[in-house]
Amino acid sequence: MTDKNVAASEALNEAGRCDWGDRGGELLRRYHDTEWGVPVYDDGKQFEFLVLEGAQAGLSWLTVLRKREAYRSAFAGFDPVEVARFGEQEIEALVGNSGIIRNRLKIASTVTNARAFLEIQEEFGSFNAYIWGFVDGEPIRNRWKTMSELPATSTQSDKLSKDLKSRGFKFVGSTIVY
Repeated sequence: MTDKNVAASEALNEAGRCDWGDRGGELLRRYHDTEWGVPVYDDGKQFEFLVLEGAQAGLSWLTVLRKREAYRSAFAGFDPVEVARFGEQEIEALVGNSGIIRNRLKIASTVTNARAFLEIQEEFGSFNAYIWGFVDGEPIRNRWKTMSELPATSTQSDKLSKDLKSRGFKFVGSTIVY
């Protein structure tokens, strides 16, 4: 969530991208080239990634990217204020929405996370201030030589995950927030 992969000025192929960026067609390539590893400072974008990363748990990122626009529509343009208002009726409707991943636990966690997200904004002034505090406001820049060197978690992601969970967030394990 923070700067997941400024980490990977890593093993680039001849085209200047990680090998995985070429394995999923134009959608994954565009994501790799324009979003992956780019620091995010906007609360709205942070919430969008929180929703999408939680939905991705156990699935491929390409699966989620293909459903991104359906998620945007289903979750009020990724507006945490609106999503926090969702109740049981909206959750049930989303379980029936074939455009998104219809896992009830993941859908309900998005509503729970929206509420916790708003509490963090209230406490810290912004979600951005909160999340970047785990890395002292600076992107972590690793220089991996191969993708096999890239870890699934870090000390910072472990701390962030633990803190998010203590605040009531769901589907925010260390690998997800890394």
